[in-house]
Amino acid sequence: MYWTPLEHPPYSPDLSPCDFHMFGPLKEALAGGRFNDHAAVEHYVRNWLLERPSSFIDEGIKKLPIRWRKCINVEGNYVEK
Repeated sequence: MYWTPLEHPPYSPDLSPCDFHMFGPLKEALAGGRFNDHAAVEHYVRNWLLERPSSFIDEGIKKLPIRWRKCINVEGNYVEK
């Protein structure tokens, strides 16, 4: 499946696919972890991403229209989960 990137403002956390879909689970996975250096963190995150099922990103992208509608309905104000 091929996705076309959409233009959006440089800082728009309500619209960012990775902000609402990827970082929450990644934050949970990192919780309580200790790393000796940046390389160890990078290694952990890369492995974590590789372990996600192929549907992980696809599911997040498919949820974007719902997120966009919420943002439009509140006229760009902050959108809580």
